[in-house]
Formats: sequence, C-alpha cells, structure tokens
Amino acid sequence: MTITTHPEAGIATPRPWWRQLYAQVLFAITMGVAIGHFYPETGAALKPLGDGFIKLVKMIIAPVIFLSVVSGIAGMAHIGGVGRVAGKAFGYFLVVSTGALILGLIVANIVQPGAGLNIDPASLDPRAVADYVSKAHDTSIVGFLSDIIPTTLVSALTDGSILQTLFVAILFGIALSLVGEIGAPIVDGINRLGVVVFRLVAMLMQFAPIGAFGAIAFTIGKFGLGTLVNLAVLVITFYVTSLLFVLVVLGLIARAHGFSVVRLIAYLRAELLLVLGTSSSEAAMPSLMAKLEAAGCERSVVGLVVPMGYSFNLDGTNIYMTLAALFIAQAVGVDLSLWQQVTLLGVAMLSSKGAAGVTGAGFITLAATLSIVPSVPVAGLALILGIDRFMSECRSLTNFMGNAVATIVVARWEGALDENQLNASLAAKGTDLSAMPVEADSD
Repeated sequence: MTITTHPEAGIATPRPWWRQLYAQVLFAITMGVAIGHFYPETGAALKPLGDGFIKLVKMIIAPVIFLSVVSGIAGMAHIGGVGRVAGKAFGYFLVVSTGALILGLIVANIVQPGAGLNIDPASLDPRAVADYVSKAHDTSIVGFLSDIIPTTLVSALTDGSILQTLFVAILFGIALSLVGEIGAPIVDGINRLGVVVFRLVAMLMQFAPIGAFGAIAFTIGKFGLGTLVNLAVLVITFYVTSLLFVLVVLGLIARAHGFSVVRLIAYLRAELLLVLGTSSSEAAMPSLMAKLEAAGCERSVVGLVVPMGYSFNLDGTNIYMTLAALFIAQAVGVDLSLWQQVTLLGVAMLSSKGAAGVTGAGFITLAATLSIVPSVPVAGLALILGIDRFMSECRSLTNFMGNAVATIVVARWEGALDENQLNASLAAKGTDLSAMPVEADSD
C-alpha cells in the first residue's frame, strides 16, 4: 500500500476564505503586529505562544522524515536511486547556494549599504555578540560531520537533529529494501503509521495562527518597529535582493523546468505566512513535504531532498551572509580587496553548509565566517544584532522557497514528477493541508 494525498478533494469543496489557514495566519500576524506595537509589554509576554507552536512542529519533524524516507526508499526499484537522488540534490544545492552568495556580494558592492556610517571599531562592544561568537567557535566541519552520526539508532528520532534522522532513515530504508519479502509487513506498517502521522500534522497546523500571533507580537514588542529605521538601507536591500533572487533566479530555474515560481508561491502561501510569523522555516517543513507530494513529487525524492535542503540549501542565509559581512566592513571603514572578498566568499561557502533552518542560525554562521576572516571585526556583528530578528524572517522565507523549487527540480530530473498533477495543484493556487485527506490505498 502507499500513502497518497489528494489536493483535488480540498478543491472540490473549497472552504470559505475566513476558514482558510492562510487567511487565519495573515489575520493573526496583523493582530500580533498591532499588539506588539501598541502594547509592547503584552506583546513580549506572548513569546511562549510562538515557542510552544514551534516545539509542537519540531516534535513531529523527526517522525515525518523517518517515515517518508523509509517508505520512499523501500518502494524504490533500485537502491542505487538513493545515491543518485542525493548526488543530484547536492549538485543543485552547490550551484544555487553559491549563486546566492555571489549575488549578496555583488549587491553589497553596488548599493554600499554601510558606506558613510564611519563607525570606530573600538567603540563596538564585543560582549553584545559574545554568545553568538562562542557558538560559532564551537562549530567546525569535522564536528558537523561527526554530529551526523547519532549516539544510538533511536536517539536520532529524539534529539531533534534533521541530519541524524535522515541518516538513520536512509540506512533503515536500504536495509528494509534488501531483506525483501521478510520486510514487507514492516513496510506496510510504516505506510499505515504514515497516514496517522500526516493526519497529526494537519491537526497541529490548526494551531498555526496562534503560534504566528505570539511570535510576531513578541518580535515587535521586544525590538520595536523603530529598530528597522536605524538600519533601513540594509534591511530594504536584503529584502529586495531576496525577492529578486526568488522571482528572477528561482523563477528562471522553475520556468526551465516547466512550472511557475509565482504559482508555487500561491500554492504554498499558508506555509509562507507561517514562516513569516514564526521566523522559522522548520515550522512549515512537515506541511511543505505533504504539499510537494500532493503536487506530484514522489515521496522518495521529497523525503530526501527537503531534509537535506534544510541543512545544505539555505539561499536566504547565503545572501544575508555576504551582504551583512560587507555591510559591517563598509560601516567600520574596512576596504576589502577583490581577493579578500573572494576569500570571504570561499569561507562562507563552507560555513553555510550544515546551518539549520532555525531562528538565529544565520547570525551564528555569519559569526563563524567573520571569525575566520580577520579583515572584518567580529564585534561589528553588534551593528546588526538589533535587526537580525527582522532579517531572520526574510532568510527563512527565501530558504523555504529555495527548497521547494529544488525538490520539484530534482524530482523532474529523476522522472519522479507527475507534471499533470503539479500543473493542476499550482493552477488551484493552494489548498489547506487540513483539507487534503490522507488516504491509504491498497496496492
């Protein structure tokens, strides 16, 4: 048996607009901004609502990845397909994420967002970013690779590491496929359990408006809209650059592979609003996987590419890293030569890999990059600390769209994409996950 989702079921009997998840999340974000602005203390106190919802979603991420990957691999005709899909995904990630880094570098040189600030590096307080720098020093390529291997087989599902869960799921799926008919009852049980888990995902998504309300109210209440004014040039430059990356770069990639990125945005609008409200692309990860499968991507590809992308394909974070690094250099009067900028780019390419798609990870990764490039003072991070929360929202949105496009592209390369179903789903401009019944079909 296989698990199939049917977006047409939600389209046939559409809900009133006020019952659509995207409308509820949008209303919640609007109310959260109002509460945070006019009643900042109340807004800051609502932080547990956002944190609680993100914890709910993270609770289900490991089971979703494990069940999707195991089910997909066990259903593959040839085990070699796992390595082939992973190889194509890594190739795509490397090219596109490097392009994002270069784009940030080019825009920073053209716009010069930090020019004219003339800030004395000695006046910066390194203690303000000490925690981030400490975390950055704790990370290394060897340590990152070592952390992919879990302590035990079960701990991969309980420690909250996406890559550990993916690692164990791939091994388990391959082993299950190799034992043949003996493992058939286990495959059947995993498929049936997947039905229950994806129904649980749909249930948890009903709390999305509450989570988005609490998270955005906290952000505005804690940091204030006025924080944006002080560094408006950098914020606007980053948002515009990210928007151009999604519409132009990802748009051209999508068009070359037979679909529209604008229609994909409409299809994923509820998830994008959730990411905007919570500043975390992980909050919408289970829903993204369900919707991509519903749009015609085979589960084996979705289960591999999406979790990998959340660690290796962070386009928004990459744009932010080079743009913010050059902003700091310009603000403190450090004139980086072409070779120094190329060195910065190379370091960023390495340090950006493996950063988790969660709030604050981009800032830590930037700290790691600057700590290796002595030309730019790490203390300069204090200049953008106050607006990082607002930048995080844009990073998460861009990362999310980058992984959605990547999954469809790799699925098409693999011949694992039902293009008619994709076109029908995108033409419908999205449906609520809760309105998409997950059914068990007998083989």
